[in-house]
Amino acid sequence: MNAARFDGLLADRDAWSPTHCSIAKAMDVVGTRSAMLVLREAYYGTTRFDDFARRVGITEAVAASRLRELTTEGLFERQPYKEPGQRTRYEYVLTEKGRDLLPAVLALMQWGDKYLQGGRGGPIGMSDDASGEPVRVEVRSPNREVPLSDLRLTANFTAEDARRHRGGTAR
Repeated sequence: MNAARFDGLLADRDAWSPTHCSIAKAMDVVGTRSAMLVLREAYYGTTRFDDFARRVGITEAVAASRLRELTTEGLFERQPYKEPGQRTRYEYVLTEKGRDLLPAVLALMQWGDKYLQGGRGGPIGMSDDASGEPVRVEVRSPNREVPLSDLRLTANFTAEDARRHRGGTAR
């Protein structure tokens, strides 16, 4: 079997509402190509508006929209800076919430390197700065990598929560 297993609480998958899914909520925040590429650039060290627009290859209007959305969602924080003789401008600095998305973005990069680059790997590799060893994203318990078939999905809600989110009564 190549799917995760549901425990007894989730045997009836209709007991929870997919509209409250964390994946769906996350995609509402970062689900556009430009949002993900803005994040990529932030992880690479980009902080300034013009650099985001240029490096992602988007218009200034799209860059402004994405940076505004990501800042409103708390992934970036605007910090003022001033070049000598220039007006005050703002750079966009990742917050803890934004930095915490790094494994998800790296997982997408790792998947793209493996399946979409014609067997050559991606144009940029990631390595541990201290050791020089390559890094990779994996699903782990404290002691081992856990394959999909060994994942067990468990309810993180009560029957009352499920009824309230569905707007009805339990079966």
